[in-house]
Amino acid sequence: MGLIEHTVRQIRTIVDLNGHMDTESAEKAIRSNIYFRGPNAWILAVAIIIASVGLNVNSIPVIIGAMLISPLMGPIFGIGLALGTNDVSLLKAAAKNLLIMVCISLVVSLVYFLITPLSLTNPTELLARTNPTIFDVIIALFGGFAGIFEQCRKEKGTVFSGVAIATALMPPLCTAGYGLASGNLPHFLGAIYLFVINCLFITLATYILVKYLGFHQTEFQNEKLKRRTKSFISLLIIIFIIPSVWSAVMLVKHNNFEEKATEFVESHKSIGKSFIYDYTFSHSNGSKIEIFMTGEPLGETDRNNLYEAAKEYGLEANNIIINEHTTERQGSDTEVIKSLYDKMDAEIAKRDERIRLLEEELRKVKGDEIPYVQIAKEIISTNPSISDIRITSGASVPSGSTSAEQCVLVVADSREELPEEQRIRLTQWLKIRLNTENLMLMVRMKPEEKAEQPAE
Repeated sequence: MGLIEHTVRQIRTIVDLNGHMDTESAEKAIRSNIYFRGPNAWILAVAIIIASVGLNVNSIPVIIGAMLISPLMGPIFGIGLALGTNDVSLLKAAAKNLLIMVCISLVVSLVYFLITPLSLTNPTELLARTNPTIFDVIIALFGGFAGIFEQCRKEKGTVFSGVAIATALMPPLCTAGYGLASGNLPHFLGAIYLFVINCLFITLATYILVKYLGFHQTEFQNEKLKRRTKSFISLLIIIFIIPSVWSAVMLVKHNNFEEKATEFVESHKSIGKSFIYDYTFSHSNGSKIEIFMTGEPLGETDRNNLYEAAKEYGLEANNIIINEHTTERQGSDTEVIKSLYDKMDAEIAKRDERIRLLEEELRKVKGDEIPYVQIAKEIISTNPSISDIRITSGASVPSGSTSAEQCVLVVADSREELPEEQRIRLTQWLKIRLNTENLMLMVRMKPEEKAEQPAE
């Protein structure tokens, strides 16, 4: 018990926040960082341009640098603090500045992508910000926790830099600007959705810790105003929490669907004389996977077999869209060729594995093969009366047994009777030489020599 109590005390000492938090300084810092005026507005605009360039050329270091520059977190922490302390005036100011921040970001990124001469042939970093996943929710929530802890602790460190990079508020706004500039509504909506998710869960984390750490609550002049304000704040909290929970649940559902569908496709690349060379997901009207196929058109039997196989992965026929018009798809030639190479590589890999297994079996058989000639020579050289040797490997079935055992049978023709001691010695030598304990030695007299022996 002493060890357990000591361990518990150590854990409490490690996780205890008393003496390490300064909520008054944290509140002042959050209130002072919510405003986007003067240098803050210009810094945000510059950071947006840098991030847009990084997304434009798929340069992750440039994107990270822009996130470190940008002062985006202030208004979001301000909203969380306002909800946690029932401060309506702070809530209005933070929400107003968050809106200003979003407008500046969208306008600057829109202008940049309208005038940029850089090519966007494969904007993978942009596209990565149009499809939120459950991991974005987790990162935003725990990034928010880390950020508010950093705001509150007495010894400030470099946590904000990590939070700014991890939660990635700026790239979605730049991607939304790209969606507006290119007229691509799905990209715009997907990026804005990712940004809203980040804001919601950072705000939620801030609200939770503000309540837990006991920030100073706003004082009211009369009880009626206090009740009305608390009701308004409670309604806003519900409005924040319900979309947060709903988006988290939906993202988990989408993520699970994509995992199962990906596993299904990777396991069923070939169907009849056709094969899948690409696939995409959509969740706008129920979760669906669209698979792109090349080769001969699917027959009714192959199509039904595909649907039956999909059921093993939790997919129904209405979750699968089969697209066999692959030549009309942009970039399909390159993808088809790549898929053909992938298919050939997969077939070669299967055959190589089969060859490897067969070679292992062959080596095993060769390893188990008895060196008949050599053993016969060795027996005859040490036993001159023995003339012929017969060695065979087979099965031995003991009486009353339901299973067979491997056995080696050695039959030796001798011109004279072998003494019992010599038989035992020869048997032991054969067991060692053949590396087996299940061995039977039979010594028989040659018929012609046996007939020449005088009768008693």
